[in-house]
Amino acid sequence: MIKRIKLRTLLIGGCITLFFTVLIGRVFWIQVVEAGFWQSHAEELWSKEKILPATRGTITDRKGDVLAIDAPAYTVAINPRLINKLNLQNEVVEGLHNLLGKDKLQLEEIVNAKKGDGTFYSQREIRYEGWKIDQELKDKVEGFAKELEEKHKIEDAGIYFIKQQKRYYPEKERAAHVLGYLDRDGNAVSGLEAAYDEELRGVDGKLQYKSDGRGIEIPKANEIYQPVKNGENIQLTIDGTIQYYIEEAMKEAFNQLNPISMTVIAADPKTMDILGMANLPTYDPNQYWADVDQKNFYNHAIKSVYEPGSTFKIVTLAGAVQEGLFNPGAKYMSGSIRVPGQTIHDLRRSGWGPISYLEGVKRSSNVAFVKLGYEMLGPERLKQYVDSFGFGQKTGIELPGEAAGVVTPEQQADFAAMAYGHGKLLVTPLQQVAAVAAVANGGKLMEPHIVKAKTDPQTGETVKTDPKVVRQILTPEKAKEVSEILEQVVSDRKIGTGRHAYIEGYRVAGKTGTAVKPVNGKYDYTKQVVSFIGYAPVEDPKVVMLVLIDEPRDSELGGGAAAAPVFQKIMTKTLQYLGVPKKLDDKAKKPADTEVSSGVVTPDLSGLSLQEAKNKLGEKGISYATLGGGKELVSQFPKAGNTLKAGQYMYLLTEEGRKMAIPNLGGKSLREAMELLSALQVAVTAEGQGYVVSQTASEEDGRRKVHLVLEPPVKDPALTESETDTEADSDSNSNSDSGKDASSADGGEGGENAGQNGDSTP
Repeated sequence: MIKRIKLRTLLIGGCITLFFTVLIGRVFWIQVVEAGFWQSHAEELWSKEKILPATRGTITDRKGDVLAIDAPAYTVAINPRLINKLNLQNEVVEGLHNLLGKDKLQLEEIVNAKKGDGTFYSQREIRYEGWKIDQELKDKVEGFAKELEEKHKIEDAGIYFIKQQKRYYPEKERAAHVLGYLDRDGNAVSGLEAAYDEELRGVDGKLQYKSDGRGIEIPKANEIYQPVKNGENIQLTIDGTIQYYIEEAMKEAFNQLNPISMTVIAADPKTMDILGMANLPTYDPNQYWADVDQKNFYNHAIKSVYEPGSTFKIVTLAGAVQEGLFNPGAKYMSGSIRVPGQTIHDLRRSGWGPISYLEGVKRSSNVAFVKLGYEMLGPERLKQYVDSFGFGQKTGIELPGEAAGVVTPEQQADFAAMAYGHGKLLVTPLQQVAAVAAVANGGKLMEPHIVKAKTDPQTGETVKTDPKVVRQILTPEKAKEVSEILEQVVSDRKIGTGRHAYIEGYRVAGKTGTAVKPVNGKYDYTKQVVSFIGYAPVEDPKVVMLVLIDEPRDSELGGGAAAAPVFQKIMTKTLQYLGVPKKLDDKAKKPADTEVSSGVVTPDLSGLSLQEAKNKLGEKGISYATLGGGKELVSQFPKAGNTLKAGQYMYLLTEEGRKMAIPNLGGKSLREAMELLSALQVAVTAEGQGYVVSQTASEEDGRRKVHLVLEPPVKDPALTESETDTEADSDSNSNSDSGKDASSADGGEGGENAGQNGDSTP
């Protein structure tokens, strides 16, 4: 018995000892061997992390008006379990359908949504119609929920709101293509939102803390806090008021002309700050999903490329003036010109007879620009100027997706066509604005900018964008000369193709353009890109602007009739808004529809430098040309005190007249030839009537003589009298395949204004 008790005691004791040995071993294993694992697991249970979302940076215009900002938003959610328990399914579906516009069948699926085990969900979001709604709509949904609660005498109708942030564009469509937008998930899609996404987004903060078993924060527990870094605020160069003027004028023109698209860009030519940029059609970035047509999102201002047509002639003109090749009074035969592999025509295929190069610019004669660009400058120098003005290269603006354009002339016909804006030449609207701004600002090509400054909200540090000169293309004097020529394209109310851009009280310079679009390798005259580019006021340019209209419904409308009036409307309001005073001097007070030089008494220029003489004649509106290769003014013709006849030039001689070579007088009228030869102290004899076709120089008793033979211009027998008197109010450009005729030009009405200043050797 005792032995049995001892054995039982020993067995029980052994079991207890074994149990404690195993228990102690397990404790040792957990606390020592696996201590690190369990410590980490415990900390995961105790520790909580709260994400502190960063606020996306605000985008404002140059005056500080908000264009894009983070705003409170609310996502609608429902409780299917509670709604089904209260039997409110039909009422909830009907009410949310009416308020949010969501399909009833889809709402029914959400209201009756179940888990895999067959039980109803306790929360489901209403996407996308109820996703991130604004305060106004949230109040309506909240009011509907309260009505249900009062009607059924319940405390909870199962309709809730999740408070969030969303991107809000208070001006809706304004500058939409510049700003871009964020999608429903907060991802930047286009525009500045995408280009500066990293800077705007910022960095989320976080808070790590300890909590008890119920998830309540433990007082005085260690915390780790990483502060929020809100996104940078971006100030644009855009002026909201100018942007408004642009978009309102565009909407009116778009409704009238019904084109495929329309683009307007306005900039400060001295800095190339973009003051306004817009395209039509457009979209509302607050509701981008409502525009299913992808063309509405396309920023044509920087992405689309076009054959520019006659607006590109500004580049050819600038190169010719810079090289001293442009003589406004020199004559050429308009109508057509033959280049290797191609014949190029003016819009009036029979031309206007022998006309001056100044008149050719006003009429936008293709022949004039082929002679200036292809013959005088030559293909190599022409291409150099095209490259120097920035074509074929991205401008560097801070917007994504910019196109570089195409400049790839190969054959001689390509270079000839490029002189008047056609051929193997494709440019963006922004490239054209930058190029013409270089003429307006004194010859400097500037890098365009649309971001004025970036500010760090944490430190308050602001980084400004300074104007950047890419290169000097023209001298200031030559740039001014080009401006004065382009001014007459607008101010000459008879033949200037840009006369519809004329603004009383302001000096406006500009150029029209109409580029016929190629379809299946041939130019289709029913499809045209019409445009006008210009700047004002000429004496101190504040704004350079391009208006481009792609395929207006009426294909008979050119840049002068369709685009120039839009330019005029926007520019008038913009100059007044900027406080630019009107000038009531003779140049600004009336259009150049009369011969400016008529009846003017020639001033005494003796004692003045050559530039001072030019300035004085410019102030008086007297046409002039320089003769000789000297640097200083030697004499003038006519002498001081003479009365100039209509269209008569003053000549500034930089050498003694008798020492200068006799120039080629072909194409000049007898009066012009006699004036020029008189200035050179050369005797004249003439036979025939019309224009000079040949000249013979001789010398008798130390005195030079020239015999001139004149003939009337050859008229096209197919040209009717009405066609001779009046030109259509449009400008149309075209090319044809190599070896065939090409006809293109800008058309105008009436006769030449002689009030243009220019200096080159006739």
